[in-house]
Amino acid sequence: MRDIFKLLVFDWDGTLMDSEAQIVAAMNAAVVDLGLEPMPHRTISNIIGLGLYEAINTLLPGRDAQFYDQLTARYRHHFLFSQIAQSPLFAGAEQTLRTLHAAGYLLAVATGKGRQGLNRVLADTGLGGLFHTSRCADETSSKPNPQMLLEIMEQLGVTANETLMIGDTEYDLQMARNAGVGSIGVSYGVHDDARLLQLEPLVLLHDIADLPRWLAVDRLLRVNV
Repeated sequence: MRDIFKLLVFDWDGTLMDSEAQIVAAMNAAVVDLGLEPMPHRTISNIIGLGLYEAINTLLPGRDAQFYDQLTARYRHHFLFSQIAQSPLFAGAEQTLRTLHAAGYLLAVATGKGRQGLNRVLADTGLGGLFHTSRCADETSSKPNPQMLLEIMEQLGVTANETLMIGDTEYDLQMARNAGVGSIGVSYGVHDDARLLQLEPLVLLHDIADLPRWLAVDRLLRVNV
């Protein structure tokens, strides 16, 4: 019998929360604060999922440490305190998490957000109590490095075969592959279907609410192998 998934690790931005507009607006506001021209929406949305350091280096390569520190500070200010855009949970996300938690799955978050930002949204949404642990890009290696997943699995005592990563970007799915973990892509986030499918997720979901049903079918198939 194949291993049954015990641990479900979720990306946050673009998977559980529709935060694309807020991230793009905060980054462009920070760029303007430093006297630079704002960037196209798609240019910024493409780096969602990376840690902030990696995102800035991708958008504005070759800058010095002072520039990075200044842009980071301005981005965090705008994201946390400026009312520039709203970031609602995707429809069905909260009920999906509550259903999976009640079913006995271990739940975790692996995110490119910083710890301050994740703690804030967990408190604001009231979902913090559903997750058994989390890892952020400012406390370990950024995606697609597998370190986030490896640390989560070690902490919770779960093997790679028992772990499933759910995310909306190729960075999430590549991280899962690098950790030897199965993955599910969601098609409503920032990376298109083609980019996700090239990483060979087990399935590509178009609605997060379909996840419990897929897991139930997968569990039944695994038991009967």
